[in-house]
This record gives sequence, structure tokens and C-alpha cells, in this order.
Amino acid sequence: MTHDALPVARPAARTLRAGTPEPARRGHLAFGDPEGAPDRIEVTSRWLERDGRPWFPVTGEIHYSRIPRERWSEVLGHAAAGGLTSVATYVFWQAHEPVPGAFRWDDNLDLRAFVGLAARHGLEVVARIGPWAHGEARYGGFPDWLVESGVGTRTNDPAYLERVRLLYAQIAAQLEGLTHADGGPVVGVQIENELYDQPEHLATLREIAEGLGLHVPLWTATGWGGAQVPDTLLPVYSAYAEGFWEESETQWAPFAAFHFRYSDVRDDLTVGADLREALDGIVLDPEAVPLKDDSALPFAMCELGGGMHVAYHRRPLVTARDVDAVGLAKIGSGSIWQGYYMYAGGTQRVGALGTEQESHATGYPNDVPSLTYDFNAPIGEHAQVRPHHHLLRRRHLWLHEDGHRLATMAPVVGGGSDDPAELRWAVRTDGRSGYLFLTTYQPVQRPLPAQPDVQVTVAFDDDEVTVPTVPVDLPAGLTTVWPLRYPLADGLVLRSATAEVLTSIADDAGDLVVLAAAEGVPVELVVEGRVPVGGAGRVTTSSVSDDEATVIELTAEPGPACVVELPGVRVIVLDRASANRLYRLDVAGRERLVLSDAPVYAEDGGLVLHTEEASCTVALLPAPAYLTAEGAEVAAGVDDGPWRRWALVVPAAGSRTIAAGLVPEAPAPPEPVRGGPMDRLSAPTDFSGAAQVVADVPAEALAGVDRALLRIRWSGDVGRAFVGDRFVSDHFWHGRAWDVDLTPYAADVVEHGVRLDLLPWRAATGVWVDPSVRGVPDVVVIDAVEVVRVARVVLSPGRAAPGTRRRT
Repeated sequence: MTHDALPVARPAARTLRAGTPEPARRGHLAFGDPEGAPDRIEVTSRWLERDGRPWFPVTGEIHYSRIPRERWSEVLGHAAAGGLTSVATYVFWQAHEPVPGAFRWDDNLDLRAFVGLAARHGLEVVARIGPWAHGEARYGGFPDWLVESGVGTRTNDPAYLERVRLLYAQIAAQLEGLTHADGGPVVGVQIENELYDQPEHLATLREIAEGLGLHVPLWTATGWGGAQVPDTLLPVYSAYAEGFWEESETQWAPFAAFHFRYSDVRDDLTVGADLREALDGIVLDPEAVPLKDDSALPFAMCELGGGMHVAYHRRPLVTARDVDAVGLAKIGSGSIWQGYYMYAGGTQRVGALGTEQESHATGYPNDVPSLTYDFNAPIGEHAQVRPHHHLLRRRHLWLHEDGHRLATMAPVVGGGSDDPAELRWAVRTDGRSGYLFLTTYQPVQRPLPAQPDVQVTVAFDDDEVTVPTVPVDLPAGLTTVWPLRYPLADGLVLRSATAEVLTSIADDAGDLVVLAAAEGVPVELVVEGRVPVGGAGRVTTSSVSDDEATVIELTAEPGPACVVELPGVRVIVLDRASANRLYRLDVAGRERLVLSDAPVYAEDGGLVLHTEEASCTVALLPAPAYLTAEGAEVAAGVDDGPWRRWALVVPAAGSRTIAAGLVPEAPAPPEPVRGGPMDRLSAPTDFSGAAQVVADVPAEALAGVDRALLRIRWSGDVGRAFVGDRFVSDHFWHGRAWDVDLTPYAADVVEHGVRLDLLPWRAATGVWVDPSVRGVPDVVVIDAVEVVRVARVVLSPGRAAPGTRRRT
């Protein structure tokens, strides 16, 4: 079915029984802290607990060894502001022991320093200690010397285990005193990665690590692909919207549609199937995969696709809305731990033998870029903040607010087969309250239709809730979650709402709850009982009895100043754009809500912004009397409903075009070549016949700014960037702009410029790109080359007289 022939949705009565879930089983799993431990972490059959309270962690993958050490704090700051509670990170063996016995933990290999810095940003850590990692690294992160030694890797071969003990001893030493048992930030360890048929080996690896002093409450292993995970490790799962590892003839990855629906099935047998076959010789028969006792284990995610990498033969264009929709679908399906791969991109390492990416040359089925590992993650390779950072932050604000209740709620799927005309919906419930999940979203390859006359009745143990009170039309492309019997304040229950819960806070006037309107759906709030309503709300007539509930509609458009006044609480209903600008941060010693046009995080009681724009606004609630700024001009604050808003002028930020409208000729592009174990298209290595363009960058474009990016808007096949003779970046064109960080090479850039070696697009080669960007000409086209100046602004509350304008 093509996207120009949408199915027709069929209205239907929708009722679901949402009774009390089975009690959680305890004491049967080999994870968690011992009884009596401080801040005890416990793993039940249905959720995680912390100090006796249900806990819903949010983890994002960030590879310290692929990010310049001077950028660690910025990336971790944005990750914390994005609502992560922890970061996961691979410990790549090849980076740390390039020569047998000569371990390195210096510069951006300093694992201990990275963990400590994460803790300073309020983040905990899950260490993915291998020994085999994958991560699109050469030999899965194994050192070349280990591969060449002939030992039986990824098995209990004694010679291999001897080398593993040396590695694990080094890691344990790096993490000494930093584990949860010692009051530190390391709460979990993942053993190996994507190992499907060696459960005894996985169990042995945990025994070795613990024997060397590494003690954590959470021990995990990847569980997808029918993996045989021993009962000493918690299986964790993946969900991607697309995959570069599919064939170039595949128009949409066959596993993708499943991840946009609600389901009680956790596993996916197709993700990474090419690697299983190529490296391990395993071809799974879905009928032969052993069943897992999922009722004994909570549903935890570790690799929700935060974006998607590209290979030479196949280059997906995963969007921010794809990422958000998959993540919310997994919460609706019962996830109790959201983990993203990747959350921040990076750059492939260069070792003594060259770049360390996976490739046909090292036996992999895919050629990936030599340097860039951007992954189109929420935070990019050069700390660019992407739209899905904001979409995911909305979900994480909600999990921070109500995750302790949501974690105990069991999923019940109301509808959503593979029939695209059927409404996809589910409920998570504790038997008396819950959340209703609804989606009409799927990528452009297989879009879903709008759903007319939607109304759902959820039968709890003691009552039924019908939402909305009058059927509404759901627009196509919507993914949302609505509260059912949500406690707003003491004695006041939000029976239902056609809006999302974001967060809550208190100011001098009392408590505030923040909701977000669902795009294209009128906001209806239904409060249990008869209550007075003021502000931007009014009581409307309804089929619901006045004694049973008060039905409220808005008298103002959703936005920061849309405040509904109820007994004991005010409800702010934000529009979509404002909700995507919302943060909850510690500013000047207290939690505050922040609305910011520019990416922002908290540091030392103030706010740090990174912006490409010469002007932006920031609003706070509760607001300090005034703000001062380093790196910007800040005007006096203006009150806007319960917020105070400041306008900033940032002279250092902005973009400058240095070239445009170029069609450089590539005199002799190489012929296509195939390789690797699955005979896929190989990345070109001969650039002698490439088009060459030198971008001359004036010194003033690089001076006086935190970071300068060269942004190339182009179409073609493969590009490489050089500063002098130094290879600094590469790009497999897939429809997005190509960013090159010029900051580390600024002096050489001014002297030499940036040389771009560019190969032309040739449709006949058979490389797969997204349908939305196909049809480009069989040449190199450069629409524009820009220098993007990213400025750093530090905002501090209360350090100047009100109304003062200051520029530093």
C-alpha cells in the first residue's frame, strides 16, 4: 500500500476491561541490592523499585570514547535536561588495550572521569563492558591482536577468559568506589551484546566481573533475536523505526511496522539478523525460538532507536516523530525502563591501524562511514540538539512526574492489529486509574488514516470512564497518551482529559499541573464531582451527570498563559510548540519550569544555552526577579501569565553562507563494487576522480564563538572533508545536511580552507535512500555551504539591578 492510497478507518464501539493486575512476584530474580541496603534497588516481575518506591528509569547511550573530552559536560548537561536519569556507555576493548597489556584510560578514554562527570550532572551510569560490543566498531570492539590470536572469542575458551579477566579487572579498578553499593552512580552493567546461543558464557562473564569486585544491582544482556539469556541476567530489548542493515531492495524494514503498534510481544527476531547470520552463522526459525517466561521479568528496553545510522548500501531517514512514536508505543506496551540507542552521536575512533568502523574489510555485511557516528541522535555528533530531543523530553517530564504510578500499571491492548484501518489503542492500568494510549502515526512509507468519531470506554474495577464525553476525530499522524482518573490535588481527580500530562510545580500562588494539548484534538477536561471552574476554563453541558463530574472546555487557545483555575490547583494547558520548549531544571536552588527557544541545561545554579540564532527568548516559572547573561544582551523581564519572559540578543550566533549553487564535476567516479559476507554494495575507496571543492572560511567566521560548524547542504553519493591533509569528516548522503566541526582545526581552516571530495549520485548503483529524497540528478549538487556559529550563553538569576541590560 502506498502513501497516496490511505485505507479508510472504520468507526467502532471501543470498550476495554482494565482490572487490577496480578501482584508482582518478588525474591525470585538474581538482581537487586540485598535487603537493608541504602537506597535499595529491587527488581520485581513487573517493575523496578528504589527504596521501596516504584522506579521508571530513562537511559540514553552516550559513548565517552567517541566524544572529545572537552564536550563531555555539554553533552551530559543536555542529556540531563532532556530527562534522562542515566547514561549507558560501551567500554570498547580496542580503544583501551590497543597493544596487549598496555591499557589506556587517558584523555577521552578516562572512564572514571566520565562517570564522575555524569554524576555531577545528576545522571547514573550503566556500563556496557563487553567484551564484545558491536556499536558499529571494527570486530565489534575487539582489539585486532585478539582477533588475530586465534582464541575462541565469545566462548568459555580458557585462553579467551584469561584475557577477559585482565580487561574486567581494569574496568573494575576504574569504577572502584563509584558503584551503587558505594553510594556511586553506576547502577548497572550489561554483559556482552547480541550473543544469542551462549547462555553459559554470559553467566560466566558476570561471575568473572563480580569476582573482580564489580557489584551492581542491575545485570543485563540483550534479549532480542530469541537470545538465550541465563537467569542471572535481565534480558533487555530493542525497537527501531528502520534499519541500515536491511537489503537495498527492501523498501521498508519488515520489523518496523510492529514497533509502531501496541503489543505484549517483547522480542523482535529480525533486528540484526544479518549480523547473526554473517558473524555467527545463526539463522533463526521463528517457530523454533524457545519461549521466555515473560511473566517472571519486567519489560525493559535498552535500544529504542534514538535515530538511525547509515550504511553505504542503505541510508534510512528516521524522523523525530518516528523516534517519539516508537518510544511511546513501547510505554503503551508495558515498558518499565526506556533506554535509547543512540542518545548522543559521536565520531569513530582512529587507531594505529586506521579508522575503527565496521566494514566489509573486517568481515561485516555493512560498510558504514569511516568517521561519523552521528546516528541522527537527539544530540548529534557535534552536540547539535535535534527536534526529537524536545519530543522525548516531553515524555520524560511525564515519567519523572508519574513514572512511579505508571510502572505498576499493566498494559492491556484495546486495538491495533496490522490492519491500518483499525484504531491502535491501549491502556495501562492499576485497576482504578490509568492512561489511554492512541496513535494514528506510522512513517510515510505506510501512513495511517485519520480516525473519525473516536470514543473509548475503560471499565475499571469500580467504575467506567468514557473519554471523551463526545466522540472526536483523531487526525492522521497523531501519537498521544491521555490520563484516566489522575490525582490533580488532595480530593480532586481529573477523571479524563484529551491532553497529555507533562509535569507539576508550585509557585507562590500554589500548585500548578501542566498539560499539553494533542495536536488537532479539542481539549476537554473532566473533573470528578461538581467543582467551581475559573480562569481559561468553563463548564460545558455533557451527557455526564453534573453530580458525577464537571466537564470543562477552554475559553482560550492552549499556550503558556492558558490557565484553568480549580479548587487547590491551577492547570496550564500548553500548545504543542510550547510543550516542545518546556524544561524542568534546578535554577537558583529550586526546581523551575523553563520555556526556551534555544537548547538549555542547568549548571551551578544558572542556565547554559547553546544557540545558532542571534535572538531567542527564555521564560521561567517560578521566576526570579531578573536575569543577567554572559554572552548575550538580556532585556528586562516581561510577565506573561504565571511566567516571566526575557528576550536575549546573542551577537556571536548566526549563519553565514560562503558558497551556493555549485554543480562541481567529478571527472572519473569509481565503478560500483560489492563485498562482505552478504555481497552488498561497498563504500568507494578511490576518490581520485571525485569533484573537489575548497571552502574558504574567513577568520572572523570562526573567532569569538563556542563552536563553528561547516554545514553543507548537498546531494551526491559520498563526501569526505579535509583540512590540509587531515581527514576530518565523511558523509554518506541521505537527505540531511552534513555538519563538520571546524573548531578543533580553526587555525588550519583559515590557512587552508576545507577541501571537500565529493562523488556524484548515480541512481543506477542501487543505493537505497528514503523515497522523500529520491529523484536527485546524477551529479554533485551543492545548494549551500554555510558557517554556523553556535554561541554559549550563561544566564544567572539575581546578580544585577532589575532592568539592567548587560553584554559580556
